[in-house]
Amino acid sequence: MIAEPDDDGRVQSVVAERGPTVLRIALGGQLRKLRESRSITREAAGDAIRGSHAKISRLELGRTGFKERDIRDLLTLYGVIDPAEREAFLDLARQANEPGWWHRYSDLLPSWFGTYLGLEQAARKIRTYEAHLVPGLLQTPDYARAVLALGSDDADTDRRVAVRQRRQELLFRNDPPIVWAVIDEAAVHRPVGGPRVHREQMEHLIKLADLPNVTIQVLPYSAGEHAAAGSSFSILRFAEPELPDIVYLEHLTSALYLDRRQDLALYLSVMDRLSVQALPPEKSVELLARYAAEL
Repeated sequence: MIAEPDDDGRVQSVVAERGPTVLRIALGGQLRKLRESRSITREAAGDAIRGSHAKISRLELGRTGFKERDIRDLLTLYGVIDPAEREAFLDLARQANEPGWWHRYSDLLPSWFGTYLGLEQAARKIRTYEAHLVPGLLQTPDYARAVLALGSDDADTDRRVAVRQRRQELLFRNDPPIVWAVIDEAAVHRPVGGPRVHREQMEHLIKLADLPNVTIQVLPYSAGEHAAAGSSFSILRFAEPELPDIVYLEHLTSALYLDRRQDLALYLSVMDRLSVQALPPEKSVELLARYAAEL
């Protein structure tokens, strides 16, 4: 359901903390329910807004912005004639069209990663497995700078680090997502940025693990072979029933977003097995502390 505007600014708070993506998803889902309740096809809805069934599909999935004229025409087609109800839809559409904070960095970010940032901000649970590096959401600025400097000049590196730090604010907001990270022991041992930077990164992980919404596990070498060997991935889950879980796989020049039921089942199974094979959270923190002390 779409969150109705209220006197305490709850909708504005949602937009500020979880970003416009969540409103596009919710509004699109409500439009789909209205269409289906009237037994109207996507083709007929597309004709009503001078578009195609594919455009209706994108609108209903929250994958594109909303034009007020299109919303007005669809509401008329779906029999929504009450002025107050129509204005509530239109107001949410305006808020959903507001650019996310990451848009100011659009010259740095490929479009496929901008999509991920919107989903990450909207997610209620983020589970990630990282085989080679500390996950971006958990990196210190100096660790991030050492990683990002490999692929950009100094000016770009500073701005890319700023993006990473801005992403991490979701860990500390009023209604933060659950973040559950499984990190391969190889990533823990890989020296990034020199001993000081690496030690501070280990200490940072220990501090983050103390947050009630963050769980960190280390997958030790002793676990042997495992189903995700060499393949890092994240699974995003949302509070909105309109959006299924999404598996995110990042490559050097592109990314994959998987939401087919069979793909989700496979990756959820792999993630569950990794969590069982990894050290429990308290043992993981002990390992991180021992390693930091040795640096």
